[in-house]
Amino acid sequence: MTSIIREYRDRLPDEAATISLASRLALAAPAAGCVFLEGELGAGKTTFARGFLRALGVRGAIRSPTYTLVEPYDTAGSHVLHMDLYRLADPEEVEYLGVREEINQSILLVEWAEKGRGFLPEPDLVVHLAIADEGRDINIVANTQRGCSWLVSAIE
Repeated sequence: MTSIIREYRDRLPDEAATISLASRLALAAPAAGCVFLEGELGAGKTTFARGFLRALGVRGAIRSPTYTLVEPYDTAGSHVLHMDLYRLADPEEVEYLGVREEINQSILLVEWAEKGRGFLPEPDLVVHLAIADEGRDINIVANTQRGCSWLVSAIE
């Protein structure tokens, strides 16, 4: 019988550990899903997204979407949208990013998701990163049944 896990906490000692956990989540990812990446500037949200994307086979430059707001990636098994909404002044601006048709058929990795609340789907997973000495504290919360299954597959 599969366990129901709604929350996972850990201390990640270094960047390699952050990338490793992101990779495990990527390899367990459904074809479509939504992940909110939370934390202060410099907490490791983009590092986490890069580890996730590399595990899915993305090669070449993986740019932070700080200025473009959205970076799309096609992988062997899915389409991923890495979004950084930090620069949005109003949540309604999500509508102008041109991703409405892709949102429910993609894996979304969303940094600063609170800037788009009401215009984004409910997150399956919320990943919160916080600076802790040389590493990071991570807290992952599953908000949906799909998120619970995803989290169980990644950490068991």
